[in-house]
Amino acid sequence: MKFLDLDELAEEDKLLKEEVHRFAAEVIRPASIELDRMPPEERIKPSSPYFRVIKQMKKLGYHRIHLTPEYEGPDLTPLQRYIIMEELGWGSLGLATAIGVDQIPFVNAALFGPSELYEELVIPWLKDEEGRYHGCWGVTEPEHGSDYLLCFRDVEVDRFGKGAVIAEKDGDEWVLNGQKSAWVSSAPVATHCGLHAQVKDGKNLAHGIFCIVPLDADGVRKGKPVDMLGMRDGPQGELFFDNVRIPEHYVIVAPTTFYGIFFDQLLCLTSCGMGAFSVGLARAAFEEALRYARQRVQGGVPIAKHKNIKLKLYQMFEKVETARYYVRKAMEHTHRRILHEKTFDASPRHTRAAQIYAKRITYEVANDALQIFGAYGLSKEFIIEKFFRDARALQIEDGTIEVLSLDAADDIIDGYEKDYYDVEAICSKY
Repeated sequence: MKFLDLDELAEEDKLLKEEVHRFAAEVIRPASIELDRMPPEERIKPSSPYFRVIKQMKKLGYHRIHLTPEYEGPDLTPLQRYIIMEELGWGSLGLATAIGVDQIPFVNAALFGPSELYEELVIPWLKDEEGRYHGCWGVTEPEHGSDYLLCFRDVEVDRFGKGAVIAEKDGDEWVLNGQKSAWVSSAPVATHCGLHAQVKDGKNLAHGIFCIVPLDADGVRKGKPVDMLGMRDGPQGELFFDNVRIPEHYVIVAPTTFYGIFFDQLLCLTSCGMGAFSVGLARAAFEEALRYARQRVQGGVPIAKHKNIKLKLYQMFEKVETARYYVRKAMEHTHRRILHEKTFDASPRHTRAAQIYAKRITYEVANDALQIFGAYGLSKEFIIEKFFRDARALQIEDGTIEVLSLDAADDIIDGYEKDYYDVEAICSKY
């Protein structure tokens, strides 16, 4: 379905959008429906359509989009990255998230890791077109969910308790012990984890490291994939670490004051990504409702002719469009500050707002879309039922909207009048 883009996209951007949309419609969407209907254990088998899609996305280079040419990534603008991510979200929230978290260990290793790690892991991942390398992002823990995201601004961080995964330096190695919770996206199928761990002598979660852990290392164990309400096309599961040893050069960000800045800016990037995926899902739900309303006849005319349905369709359109342009603007700012200029001072309150608003409107749009379908919307025969479940999961995924709002609120209260990123406030947790 084509639509007017008020940004008046350049010809190359239009072609990019058409190319990614075609792939999303012909490859991602059908696979996502198939995965959604499979038992969790079947989704992670080598024969699963999950691996087929990941392999195809890697051949198209979607895993490299956050690296600039100096790191052997494509020469993309922030708008072009946004276009790719919205279309992937339109195809499948779960598979879009999977290719998103795949990038976290390796992109950060390229940006912040030592040259030997770049040669050892990043280059093979960049060149991978077979899905041999697949990343995940280990943040949440059994006793630390979205609160993990608050640990650099919340004044009560010392009351959060210790981390569940503890890292201890031992000579030229680090030793990892503990557990990440069942909500780690792609953990059951990943080969490497970008892991956050609290250092043993750290007083709270803000005292940590970010490292890469090969998931075939001695002492690593994966839990069973979780049977989720939504995002069933993106496997999630636990990770356990029992005296897992990694070499020192696998630690990308050491326990210094930069760890807080790194974590905060990483959340700026992921907030923009989740915002784009959310808009894609919202657009998908709106388009399904519009198509159905034009075709479904009730009262002698297509229901799109009824005034209450007209109003719903307009309101849905308004929400999708406003979310798209705000997320695009937030992504342009964030990618310029982090990926291009490398000043690492993107605005947390604006990027969190992009994710929060996009997630919120996605659920509202999916809810209205299902209502337009009526009883048919409750049937698994129609994809709108899947969209609704995925939109509901979004209110929790990558940080609940409540916790993200609290983090943004702290940034607003402490820094609204400032025109710079408050490094001092972040570093004060150390």
